[in-house]
Amino acid sequence: MKKRFAGFLAVLVIAVTLALPASAMQGYTPDFEPTAEGAYIVNLDTNIVVYQKDSEKQLTAASLTKMMTMLLLLKNYQDQLDTATGEMTRAIDDILYGTGASLADIRPGESVTLRNLLYAMELPSGNEAAYIAAFFMGGTVENFVAMMNEEAKALGCTGTVFTDPCGLDTGNVTTARDAYLILRALIQYDAFVEIAGTSSYWMPANTQHPEPYIILSSNKMLTQGTTYYRSYTQGGKTGSLSEGWQNFASWHTQNGETYISVLLHSSADQEVDPRPALTETGTLMDWVFQTFTIQSALDTTRPITERPIRYSTETDTIMLYPADDMMTLLPADGGAALTEQTFSLPEYLTAPIEQGDVVGTVTLSINGEKLGTVDLIAGSTVARNQVLYTLTKVGEFFSGTYFKVVVILTMIVVAVYAFVWVCAILIEGNRGPKRRQ
Repeated sequence: MKKRFAGFLAVLVIAVTLALPASAMQGYTPDFEPTAEGAYIVNLDTNIVVYQKDSEKQLTAASLTKMMTMLLLLKNYQDQLDTATGEMTRAIDDILYGTGASLADIRPGESVTLRNLLYAMELPSGNEAAYIAAFFMGGTVENFVAMMNEEAKALGCTGTVFTDPCGLDTGNVTTARDAYLILRALIQYDAFVEIAGTSSYWMPANTQHPEPYIILSSNKMLTQGTTYYRSYTQGGKTGSLSEGWQNFASWHTQNGETYISVLLHSSADQEVDPRPALTETGTLMDWVFQTFTIQSALDTTRPITERPIRYSTETDTIMLYPADDMMTLLPADGGAALTEQTFSLPEYLTAPIEQGDVVGTVTLSINGEKLGTVDLIAGSTVARNQVLYTLTKVGEFFSGTYFKVVVILTMIVVAVYAFVWVCAILIEGNRGPKRRQ
């Protein structure tokens, strides 16, 4: 099931890679104001933004940085996840010693498969796993950070800068929109979809671990029995460097509709709510699924407008139909009835016309925000009456500007000729016959 879902997402994401999402639906906002300093929620089926808040504001990325580390690992080694290994070294242990960083309990001297490094980075946000991956891929941290920044630019990120592979350094910054782009790229990979959708995982025994041990996901929206749990949440990545705020990038599917949501720097009293980004994500996504739905904006079986038709004695008008039903994201309450229609059509059509001929377009929008454009097609075949066509063309010729110009020029020529002729006669008459002497 997860592989089928991932395969669908891969096709979907590839189809819209680097395409900018459509503008957010204006006039539809939740009845609460999230504390998040940056937010971005996009419907992946239509590429429509349903909510955003300061989505281009640069904010500390924290462990969302690991999304890029995981992306590079999958992009370059997806076929070696169970064969290639990275080593936990004393040097990495020294880098993290005393930082209070979250770990996956990978100990110096242990070699870990790339797949298990992904589990370690994703579930407990193991910082040592991110460094192992960085040294494995880049040789040095500096080389790997350069790879991270290059990939961010290739994805279309405009406000993201990475300074380490895990997010411990406050120099790692991103925006809600950029984090969306990175997660959108990540969910192309079956392995990530499976790993990110796991709430717990048994790390295998190793040289420093005689027995397997369990690691738990920090994404409690996957954990049944918690207040954060949502059945529609498929996976996500948390991040925080402060007790005052938290980041969360995640994706959610319900009734066949999929969204990516990103919240940066959600804040709350830690004694009341230690995971504010998860709480706000759940509240926002509840609102999204209640407010919007994918449905037909047009009905291909009913005419949407009509136009006069010329050169036919069969009918004076022809009915026009939308060529596509335009499945799109619409407000659940009101749906297609709320859309505004703008037609691009000539004042009249001319026979002959075949049923199905494209004759124009209709553009749909809500509150001034464009949803899409669909071709308009003729609903019937209309033959040309050749006699009517000929008479009309003859009439148009004689009433046309060209004919009028020709007539005027001809009249001028005739008048000039007549004037010259009369003048010639008068001159000849004045000369008269000469008198005899």
